[in-house]
This record gives sequence, structure tokens and C-alpha cells, in this order.
Amino acid sequence: MLFRSRLNFLSFLAIMSVLLASCSSVYMPNVPNSPMLSAKNEIHAAGHLSLKGNLSFNTAYAVSDHVGVLFNGSFIDQSKRRKDFSQDLVEAGAGYYTTFGRENNRILEIYGGLGTGSTQRIYRTFEDDGSITTDLQKVKFNKAFVQVSYSTKEKNSVTLFSKKFPLNYGTIFRISHVSMSKFDRNNIAQPLEDNIFIEPVFFTRLKLNENFQLQYTTGSNFGLKNRDFMTAGSSVFTLGVIVNLGGTKVF
Repeated sequence: MLFRSRLNFLSFLAIMSVLLASCSSVYMPNVPNSPMLSAKNEIHAAGHLSLKGNLSFNTAYAVSDHVGVLFNGSFIDQSKRRKDFSQDLVEAGAGYYTTFGRENNRILEIYGGLGTGSTQRIYRTFEDDGSITTDLQKVKFNKAFVQVSYSTKEKNSVTLFSKKFPLNYGTIFRISHVSMSKFDRNNIAQPLEDNIFIEPVFFTRLKLNENFQLQYTTGSNFGLKNRDFMTAGSSVFTLGVIVNLGGTKVF
């Protein structure tokens, strides 16, 4: 019953994410990094692909039993008839993690970091006389973020092909401040914008073996400021592959 209610809730979030994705912004969020570190020298690596084609890479390393470092990146290059959108983003951070619970299967992680990126958008308008009007927008931005994640290595599992696969769950609450450092529209400098984004994310991981997992991620992006270009609306809805080497074995 608990597993079914989680699936229903995640399905609802996925539908909301698709609806929110219709909004347009010069900032597209990457997948927050939740490595679920549990012991010194553990290595985490992940790749995620969104419905829009945004490819995110997340890595982490446990430098001690409670300190971890992160390095993340994302890239998208989408071309359509009326709109082109490309963005690249890199970020790095560090923070604290700890395990707790009767079997040390619950993990709390707190990270902060900085990032930088650039975006290019091209809008095309097809006139009745056959001419094409374009609107070219180029943005460079900086980013600072703080996030808290809670995850659990559950003993719940699903049965596929007569084999049981354990499930891990997690929730990430990230606050990001994204500010433009440069904004040109049709090669003319524009006023700079910033925004503070609230980004709640939920994920489920299906454990294939001791080192590999598949991840389903869904979440949203809400802006605290009313802006014309640095707006909210781009959701997080991805499928990914997770690799964890080392750490505390629960199962």
C-alpha cells in the first residue's frame, strides 16, 4: 500500500511537471545531486536525461565519513522549427552527510555550491510574405545553491522477471540563486535579471546490484521573483543511471 501511494504521488508530480514545462525561461535546472554517501572514499556517478533532452551528469566523493564534495554538469541543444534552445551548466559544491536509523539505512545530506552557465535562445516568426523574423537571446549566468536531501535505503522491493529488486527513495529541497552576468538580445545589451528558485525534487532508485541503480526523478521549479526572462517553469522529470562504489552495504 505504501509503495502504491508513492507511485500515485509521483505520477501526479510527473503530470504537473509536464504542464509546467510549457513555460519558457532562459534557465533550465539540472538534476540535483543526491549521492547518498555513507562512508569515506565512496564514489558516486550518475547520468540523467530529461523529456526535453537536457543531459545531466552528477558526481560525488566522500572525503571523510561525514564530508562529501560534488561536481555537476548539464547540457542541452534543442532545435525546433520555431525555437532553438541550448544551455550548458557546471557547478561544484561540498557539504555534510550522515547515516542514522536502526540499520543506518537513512541518509541526511546538506550541500552548498557555486556554478556558472550560458544559454542561447532563438525564436522564429514566419510572416505571411514568406520572410522570417528572429529573436536571438544570449545569456551568461552565475548560480549559488543550498540543498538538503533525505533518503532511505528501504527493504521494500519490486518483483520483475521473478527477481526482487530493492527500492531506494529520496527527497531533495534545493534553493538556487541564479543571476545574469550578461544578457544580449539581438546583439544589444539588456538589463540583467536574477531570481531565487525553490526546487523540490523526489526520486526513486531501483537497485540492480550492489553498484548500479536506475533512477526516476520528478520535481518542479518555482521562482520567488517576478521576472520577464529569468523565470520559473522548467520542471525536472528524468530517467537516469546511478553508480555507487564503496560505502556502507545495507542489503
